[in-house]
Amino acid sequence: MAVKRKISLVLADVDGTLVDEQKVLTKRAQAAVHSLRGAGIRFAVTSGRPPKGMAMLLEPLQLDTPIAGFNGGLVVEPDFTIIDQKTVPADVAASAIELLRGHGLDVWVYRGNDWLVGRADGPHVAHEAWTVKFQPKVVADVAAELDQVSKVVGVSDELDKVQRCEADAKASFGGRATANRSQPYYLDITNKDANKGAVLEFLVRHFGVPAAEVATIGDQPTDVPMFQRAGFSIAMGNASAEVKAQASVATDSFNDEGFAKAMERFILGA
Repeated sequence: MAVKRKISLVLADVDGTLVDEQKVLTKRAQAAVHSLRGAGIRFAVTSGRPPKGMAMLLEPLQLDTPIAGFNGGLVVEPDFTIIDQKTVPADVAASAIELLRGHGLDVWVYRGNDWLVGRADGPHVAHEAWTVKFQPKVVADVAAELDQVSKVVGVSDELDKVQRCEADAKASFGGRATANRSQPYYLDITNKDANKGAVLEFLVRHFGVPAAEVATIGDQPTDVPMFQRAGFSIAMGNASAEVKAQASVATDSFNDEGFAKAMERFILGA
């Protein structure tokens, strides 16, 4: 007979995990989260999205836990009051913008709760605005104010350019910042300590629960740091083999209710 594990908190990634390919939060996923709460298990979300980009989850999931955007670069209360942030040093942000532009990428800057772009018709701006459900601020120069920057993003549909720029950024910034593609067309530059493992550690301190009683679920390499610190970890069916190898178990795809099934089978049924 399997040993019943104690789970006090579930920490979930959003895109590719909690929502499906169409960015829809299904009724079954909502019901699973409400069942967690009914079982006395807290539920929190973390994402590469800005915190405001998760606002649409607040009401259907009745979220009452801190929301960790930018993979932990900015943590806010459900009313978007900032409670923790790990910013990109201003000189690194300036160098990142120069590097991204040098590779021919469009540049976005996330500063506090604001999303700054140079042009409203730039690549992926409309799609990102649809995804996160809020509009960017169009500014003359995204490099004008670089204090309190949570994330700098390079954007291009020329995917080989993004890949080459990622390699150059990793070489350029070394230990001073993290450079990773969150999508094939997005290169994110964030604080070196902004990662989902740090999110888990923040929530463990915030709620006073042991890491051994935290379950995590995700689909990307950016989710692996929280897998490694959690007592139990679940990889989505749409995750790569490398990501699945880092998790305790795997569930079905995000297009086949993988999140809800994982909660039902591994957490609520555990």
